Amino acid sequence: MHLLAFDTSTDTLFIAVQRGAQVYEHRGPGGAQASASLIPAIRTLMAEAGVEFDTLGAIVFGRGPGSFTGLRTACAVAQGLAFGARGGQGVPVLPVDTLLAVAEQARADHGCTEVLAVLDARMDEVYAAAFEYGADGGWQAPADFTLCAPQALAAPAGFTVAGNAQAAYGDRLAPAAPHVHALPTAAALLRLAPALLAAGAALPAQAALPRYIRDKVAQTTEERAAIKRAATAAAAERAPTP
Repeated sequence: MHLLAFDTSTDTLFIAVQRGAQVYEHRGPGGAQASASLIPAIRTLMAEAGVEFDTLGAIVFGRGPGSFTGLRTACAVAQGLAFGARGGQGVPVLPVDTLLAVAEQARADHGCTEVLAVLDARMDEVYAAAFEYGADGGWQAPADFTLCAPQALAAPAGFTVAGNAQAAYGDRLAPAAPHVHALPTAAALLRLAPALLAAGAALPAQAALPRYIRDKVAQTTEERAAIKRAATAAAAERAPTP
């Protein structure tokens, strides 16, 4: 099966095309740039792989949680490409949770099978979910995801914290747990796709919707000032007494 996968939920843009057993990958700047660069990069990678849109079995995309702008970009592009394929008959879309993709990338890169996947949610918060990789070769996912302050996150015993939030929050984020860096790559989406497709997770193009964990885009000026005061106070408490 030929598959196209992409993720724009973080500051890094990931695209991958699967042609049979071969996978072609692209990585570039994400964030606000993704809305302008995603489609041209997809076309370039599809041409490199020798894959036409009409031959795709599905379009796989990271549905969130993550950057609000990035998720809207991913959903819009997935919908548009899926609707237009096969002469307008369309192809299915396969939404994949970005935290699951983080766990899968941590497994591929570091051999982790018990993963607390964590992504920086900005505004002094993180998105998190605990995943376990079973003997059957599949991931067991929690019923819901968590949104909390980094210092409020507790890693289950034996779990590795994986994601991109460590650089932003340092020792405030599960300091007693082992940490690895992992992102929701398009290659991870492709590895997850077969099991999800077999489970019937593919959807019609109009169902390409984001997974939001919160509905607030930005903090107020007073909220930012309060967080800065709290961080300053916390740093003063940690400072050694002269």
